[in-house]
Amino acid sequence: MKTIDEKEKKLEEVLNELKNFEIGKPHQLEELEILEKQKNQLEIEKKELQEKYNSLEQINENLKIKLEEIERQQINDKIKEEEFSEKIDELNQETDSLMNEIEKWQM
Repeated sequence: MKTIDEKEKKLEEVLNELKNFEIGKPHQLEELEILEKQKNQLEIEKKELQEKYNSLEQINENLKIKLEEIERQQINDKIKEEEFSEKIDELNQETDSLMNEIEKWQM
């Protein structure tokens, strides 16, 4: 969030300038108004950026949750695949055994 940090730094600089500013001369009042407008604009931009950041954080969190669900599903699928392979192996062994028995009976 480099841009938020930069905006916040600019805002702090403007606030520091306002604190150190002496009011009295007309051009200083104009400068004060300009600084106040800049401050308000920076605060608005900071708020918008913070809202975008928060939105992205929420999207990121949702994506993490979805990724975890997908990973869990992959693990479950892998387990089922292994169980299925074991069943096939068992059936193959049983078939071989039955074939051997049939061959014995045929002799």
